[in-house]
Amino acid sequence: MSQTEIPFLLMRGGTSRGPYLNRADLPENPDDLAAVLLAIIGSGHPLNIDGLGGGVAVTTKVAMLSRSDDPWADIDYLFAQVSVEDRLVDFNPTCGNILSGVAPAAIEMGLIDARDGETPVNIRAVNTGAKVAALVQTPGRVVSYAGDTAIDGVPGTSAPVALQFMETVGGVTGAFLPTGNLVDVIDGIEVTCMDVAMPMVIASAASFGLSGHETAAELDENRGFFAGMEALRLKAGELMGMGDVSRSVTPKFGLVARPAQGGTMAARYFTPWKCHPAMAVTGAQCLASCVLTPGTVADMAIPDHAPAHVVLEHACGTIEVVVDFAHTPSGFEVRSAGMVRTARKIAAGKVFVPAERQ
Repeated sequence: MSQTEIPFLLMRGGTSRGPYLNRADLPENPDDLAAVLLAIIGSGHPLNIDGLGGGVAVTTKVAMLSRSDDPWADIDYLFAQVSVEDRLVDFNPTCGNILSGVAPAAIEMGLIDARDGETPVNIRAVNTGAKVAALVQTPGRVVSYAGDTAIDGVPGTSAPVALQFMETVGGVTGAFLPTGNLVDVIDGIEVTCMDVAMPMVIASAASFGLSGHETAAELDENRGFFAGMEALRLKAGELMGMGDVSRSVTPKFGLVARPAQGGTMAARYFTPWKCHPAMAVTGAQCLASCVLTPGTVADMAIPDHAPAHVVLEHACGTIEVVVDFAHTPSGFEVRSAGMVRTARKIAAGKVFVPAERQ
């Protein structure tokens, strides 16, 4: 059978990796698009042996880019989370780590022209409607991947990609607190359900008999915890107005605990069926917002003045989120969140999709 070739870039964005594709090269119909992405990644095998995936959720992500018709944005970014084994494609969430590579990829693809020195790129996250302003290093009008910026979870250093996330509140559920409550009790456990950049269910690690400082591998081996967490997550999804989330990666789940390394809070983030080896950029924003909101399961002393620098201790280091906020008559309000990530172009070429999988 013949195969269809599709141009792609393979890039690391933050602590994730995956193919970056031009939306114009892909099917419009969502079912046909999902079939193509399953073939590209190789979903259905624990090693994704027949595709570009890497056998874990952080390497089975896809970014699809196009020029935007939004007056503010330069680039539209459509994200897909492809499952490792279950042959599922979830278009509901977005991914902030993969987003770290969107601006460099857009320049590499010729979707936007680089400026000499630094290039600003305004990005609309199609899945959630969030707006993100990115700043890429482009000396001589060429994307630079060399620099001194290090992020935990990635070896070495790279050029910085500055990101400012705006309009991230309620992107999926339409509300900062989708259940209307700062705290809900589900299966006897107090949780905060929050939608900032990513809808999440957040609980204290101690409520599950955990310290919150376990490694990702230790948590992945704790099947009793995962069974209880998943049962709780499904009920929370209903309460958040998201319906049956048994086949969706959202809402994500997070655990918080007292810091042990001088940070603001220790946190573990779940994808949701495994512990993230580091921290999702979107999840970090939601967790930081939870930390700053009075009355949640993770609240702390709120700074008098914005912005607040929230340092989350994750499974392999730390991540800092700079949150601009305000106290309004209706309560605590998140205005924007800033982060610095890195990206790298790994490969470029054509990926081939068998005809019977299109």
